[in-house]
Amino acid sequence: MDVFDGNKFLNTVLLLVTTIIVAKLISAFIIPKSKKRLPPIVKGWPIIGGLYRFLKGPIFMLRQEYPKLGGVFTLKIFHKNITFLIGPEVSAHFFKAPESDLSQQEVYQFNVPTFGPGVVFDVDYSVRQEQFRFFTEALRVNKLKSYVNQMVTEAEDYFSKWGSSGEVDLKYELEHLIILTASRCLLGREVRDKLFDDVSALFHDLDNGMLPISVLFPYLPIPAHKRRDEARKKLASIFASIISSRKSADNSEDDMLQCFIDSKYKDGRPTTEAEVTGLLIAALFAGQHTSSITSTWTGAYLMCNKQYLSAVVEEQKNLMEKHGDRVDHDVLAEMDVLYRCIKEALRLHPPLIMLLRSSHSDFSVTTREGKEYDIPKGHIVATSPAFANRLPHIFNDPDRYDPDRYAVGREEDKAAGAFSYISFGGGRHGCLGEPFAYLQIKAIWTHLLRNFELELLSPFPEIDWNAMVVGVKGKVMVRYKRRQLSVDQ
Repeated sequence: MDVFDGNKFLNTVLLLVTTIIVAKLISAFIIPKSKKRLPPIVKGWPIIGGLYRFLKGPIFMLRQEYPKLGGVFTLKIFHKNITFLIGPEVSAHFFKAPESDLSQQEVYQFNVPTFGPGVVFDVDYSVRQEQFRFFTEALRVNKLKSYVNQMVTEAEDYFSKWGSSGEVDLKYELEHLIILTASRCLLGREVRDKLFDDVSALFHDLDNGMLPISVLFPYLPIPAHKRRDEARKKLASIFASIISSRKSADNSEDDMLQCFIDSKYKDGRPTTEAEVTGLLIAALFAGQHTSSITSTWTGAYLMCNKQYLSAVVEEQKNLMEKHGDRVDHDVLAEMDVLYRCIKEALRLHPPLIMLLRSSHSDFSVTTREGKEYDIPKGHIVATSPAFANRLPHIFNDPDRYDPDRYAVGREEDKAAGAFSYISFGGGRHGCLGEPFAYLQIKAIWTHLLRNFELELLSPFPEIDWNAMVVGVKGKVMVRYKRRQLSVDQ
């Protein structure tokens, strides 16, 4: 390089540096600063931001950042901004905002390969609302009453195969019972009686295709996603055959499948086979994990808290004295003590640890400390039932299992307003299957409490944070002894 070239290079560098300095000066002094009061930002790596911490587990990140940053803060991942709203004081807008302001569709696109095209998050909001109406109609009280009879029958049949005494993995047993129950109530008699093993295996592949990485990369060509897609095709073929058979035989059953077949949109259009299949898959995913996980946690807590185990057994005796051996929708509805025990297990271990929305407009929130923040349009907005359900300013001694916190006079789940307890979400997107889940878990535990003495052999179970739907880690070994509960015991 000669002297002329060297000077030319140096001048170019100086010009570039000068341009950058001038640009920053203009930005600082001439262009007015944004008046938005943006939330604090979680520290992260260049470019990828907080990706590693998010994939490692959002709850661990929340535990570290909430004490430092408060209930509102932003996590950057690549070009995305995820703003967390933790606690009822700031999450009301999250639950109450219309879809035009905070949308589910964009953030739950990772469900589309599993549920299939043309349903739930693959359609615009107006169509999705009509499809949710189909769910609502399939879960009306008159339908739930018939489902309860099927739940009770399935529980009686399943536990009849247990001996007079023995040891079992309660987690395994409840998972299998609940998929049997869900198959009968939701997927139909044809699946329950003839195709259960095939459909169960296919749902297993679908389930294993729902990985944490699927949230960010739902179409990544990894083996789990390939098995998911193949299982989805086979399920579609099975349900197309069942739907066609029912229609040609003019056969009507008392299950959710039939409700979806009979459903019509407001313009009179009937549901298609593909839509029915997608809605059924969505229903099973929404209900199966929640019920099996919560049933297992409920049992583990009852066996480790004898005062509450005694209380639910005493409640069963009182109901038996009043109703005899009858177990139906109305009898289950009277089980307030068991309800509170299930609700407390669900507070401590909600299967869905994060709820997400996409912000289509700016909005503001005020924390319980009085700090005001402006959340910009374009942010992903998140809240966490798993974290919010253990906030000490709402729940007294929040890590302790205490079903009496919901009793009349305490009602801690309402202490800070409508969104103090959010295991089933809330507001306009609250879980439609909540009544179904409680009835199913009550039916199962009613049978167990009335027919067995149970003792937990394993250490109290740990949480499986690696699963998409957070559940119980490892086996939950239980010793059982058959007995017949009576009002005189």
